[in-house]
Amino acid sequence: MESLRRWVNQALVDGGERRGATTEELAEIKELKAKVRRLEEDLEIAKKASIFFAGELDPRNR
Repeated sequence: MESLRRWVNQALVDGGERRGATTEELAEIKELKAKVRRLEEDLEIAKKASIFFAGELDPRNR
């Protein structure tokens, strides 16, 4: 029953009869959140790599 209620409410939003994020907007939000998560992971890897390579270039480590 809950699923049906959500489906009806979303149909009202998509039809402009109710305020809220449309199905298309919700899909975009989901996609953007996934992209942000991937970019944050990439940034963390880049930070770790830069620390590693900075240590490799440090003459005190030779």
